Amino acid sequence: KGMSEEFFDIEGKKKRFMFLNRKAPYGTIYALETLETVLITAAFEQNAVIAFVDDGVYQIMQGQDTGAIGMKNFSRTYGAVEMEKEDADEDPDLDIEWRIVVERESLEQRGLTAEDFVIAVEVLGREELSQLMNEQDVVLSG
Repeated sequence: KGMSEEFFDIEGKKKRFMFLNRKAPYGTIYALETLETVLITAAFEQNAVIAFVDDGVYQIMQGQDTGAIGMKNFSRTYGAVEMEKEDADEDPDLDIEWRIVVERESLEQRGLTAEDFVIAVEVLGREELSQLMNEQDVVLSG
């Protein structure tokens, strides 16, 4: 088996993945690499929680202008993540669950609300998010 086949166990066994986005969107590769891994997870029809905490909340903020730093704005790509969540919610043949969550305390510390983002999010408190994290089979942080 190739690495991705072993990682995602594509022979019928579903896993619960959490992608914990902690880093600001630009200046490192972490945010973009995590986003790419999330999209791969969709291809393998796995359960996923995409969580944004700390400066990771800036990854999905509306109105990002990256022209001055010479980098591509990838925040709109999260629209594909939102579409995957909608597909998982609406298609009875897909036996997967996707959640897009933001930590309430991270929002409050930065003066943000759920309406500040390019995608719809579920806001959870730190304790709820911690409990959700404990329910996952795999947690990847970036």
